[in-house]
Amino acid sequence: MNSTETSPGGLVAYLLDGNGGARLFDRNELASWHPDQGILWVHLNYTDPGDQSWLAGLSLDELVVDALLAEDTRPRTMAIGEGLLVSLRGVNLTPGADPEDMVSIRIWIDKALVVTSRKRSLLSVSDVASQLDAGRGPKSTAELLVELSDRLVWRMSDTVDQFEDRASDLEGRMLESNNSSMRYELATLRRQAIELRRYLAPQREALARLIIEKVDWLDDTSRLRLREVGDRLIRHIEDLDAVRERAAVTQEELLSRLSEQLNTRMYVLSVVAAVFLPLGFLTGLLGINVGGIPGSEYGQAFWVFVGMLICVVALQVLIFRWKNWL
Repeated sequence: MNSTETSPGGLVAYLLDGNGGARLFDRNELASWHPDQGILWVHLNYTDPGDQSWLAGLSLDELVVDALLAEDTRPRTMAIGEGLLVSLRGVNLTPGADPEDMVSIRIWIDKALVVTSRKRSLLSVSDVASQLDAGRGPKSTAELLVELSDRLVWRMSDTVDQFEDRASDLEGRMLESNNSSMRYELATLRRQAIELRRYLAPQREALARLIIEKVDWLDDTSRLRLREVGDRLIRHIEDLDAVRERAAVTQEELLSRLSEQLNTRMYVLSVVAAVFLPLGFLTGLLGINVGGIPGSEYGQAFWVFVGMLICVVALQVLIFRWKNWL
């Protein structure tokens, strides 16, 4: 199962022994499978034509087949007869992939048969398959559903923790230095947290629906475990809300500091301009090339004029201090 799951390949099947183990079930054996033989778990790629043909040959409701082969789906839970049609999502942990690019898995499950379909691989499925290989896996379809749900949520923990670490890092960097390039990082973090939360919110409702569906094979112990999985998912959603708010507050503080720096610089420029405005007026007035300029015949007129300008500057400084502008 593990090698098949990590590749883009097609159908793979497990026959559970009811004691936590399972054996691989050959494709040729699927046609003769009967519930008396044990619980069958079939995991397939819904884009594979061979898998599509096999699924179409099952005696399943047309609605179930269409849902298992649907390209786009939303987390949900629906009871159909004695079975459950469940769609869930997991974080895309493929190296280089965006964490908010969720991977969907569709599940049809009843007392004896489990059919899961996906397009891209999910480590959560590999985790459950590894448990079966080690003889410590699910013993019933209810336990298999719980384990798949639990692993999907558990695999989100690292991603949410990374978001929190990034938020803390950006907060610390903002306090140490007002780097304008952080605005892009903060905006990216907020966008990723918002998108991931948007995908997880419907999953919370799907898990809550699982708990209340009235199917005989879903026992009370499994319902309690599903409730714990749902509570953990709610904590992840709350953590994402906190990350989003922290990023927003940090971004506002950063913008406030940058605005304050800009205002300070503009204030300095305004003071300089105010100081030199009368000086420029006086030098421009006495620099016009017409007759009758005072002091043009006096040898010390230049130094007298410079002294007058110094006095003007000193007077301006006194006025600015009196007005508390300096």
